[in-house]
Amino acid sequence: MIQIKRRKTHPVQAGKLTIGGSAPLSVQSMCATRTSDIEATLKQIRLLEKHGADLIRIAVDSRKDVAALKEIRRETDAALVVDLQESYRLARDIAPLVQKLRYNPGHLHHHKKETPVFEKVKYIVEAAGEHNCAIRIGVNFGSLDPGLKEKNSSALSAALNSALQHVEYMQKLNFKNFLVSLKSSDPLAVVEINRKFAESAPNVPLHLGVTEAGMLPQGEIKTRLAFEKLLAAGIGDTLRVSLTLPFSEKYREIEIGRKIIEDVYSGRFLSVPAETLKGLNIISCPSCSRVENEAFIELAEQVREMSRFAASEDITIAVMGCRVNGPGETDSADLGLWCAPSHVNLKRGSQLVGKFSYNEILTRVRQELNDLITAKRNGKIGIAPDKV
Repeated sequence: MIQIKRRKTHPVQAGKLTIGGSAPLSVQSMCATRTSDIEATLKQIRLLEKHGADLIRIAVDSRKDVAALKEIRRETDAALVVDLQESYRLARDIAPLVQKLRYNPGHLHHHKKETPVFEKVKYIVEAAGEHNCAIRIGVNFGSLDPGLKEKNSSALSAALNSALQHVEYMQKLNFKNFLVSLKSSDPLAVVEINRKFAESAPNVPLHLGVTEAGMLPQGEIKTRLAFEKLLAAGIGDTLRVSLTLPFSEKYREIEIGRKIIEDVYSGRFLSVPAETLKGLNIISCPSCSRVENEAFIELAEQVREMSRFAASEDITIAVMGCRVNGPGETDSADLGLWCAPSHVNLKRGSQLVGKFSYNEILTRVRQELNDLITAKRNGKIGIAPDKV
């Protein structure tokens, strides 16, 4: 065992679960099922509970989902957190039914653009306060506020400033039952930004995560690379391992999260040197309730198998399952697949190559990957795909 001195953060109460303060590290996961499918969602909640999930996240994007959530709440007393995403106006309907609300500052500009962001946050805070809900401010490199992206020199500085801005909002509103997460698909960026935030806001609890860590085993390696460094430094009060998994295997996020905590506190550090992550990098989002076609999970596996021939190439391929993080994450990848219900948007950087059926997409991705490798070797990167 090693001695780890955790940061002294303020305690956050999410129902019976305490996050931060002197509470043990908690482990979370997220339902992959559509919330409107009540039976499937309850089955997944029970699966995650069985494997020790302290908090279970579900998505609510519509009134139909709110109605489903009411039915779900009648059937389970699990600690639930709802991801508001773009639907901040549903906060008052959701707060009586859950223990925590999560919002992404980067999504608050999507609706009612004439309403100041502070007023939207105030609306969420008032709903949470009335029903003793905790709040997580969830900042994601793939979905940052466009205004902050323009004002900052990097995604990291934009994300950090976004988080600190919303901490100020909480302080102005005199709301203390909140925590923050700062996530990227790059584990080294996760380490850097969480260290910086911990220095700037030492009392605020942190939820750790490497978003879109991808498939096993690489997804666990990326996650360990970040978590081991942060946990050993006493940074982190709760965490989630975000993996692309079949719906029936979502519990593995819990198992791996607990194993990482156990290993770190026992002095077993298993992550590989950062240099070994060079070469082909496949980013894929965790299978969650926002996935618009479950075929996304199989497609991510197929892309990984197809692209093994390019393992030594310094290329990033993003395979994203929904409209929420799909656009942002695929913009920053060399090749991006943004999966819709009946087709896949294929992008090269921020440029749309085209829309392809799930049966067609793999062949086209291989063609684009070959063209990209040739372009890189010939020094023609930056030229439009049809000009290479």
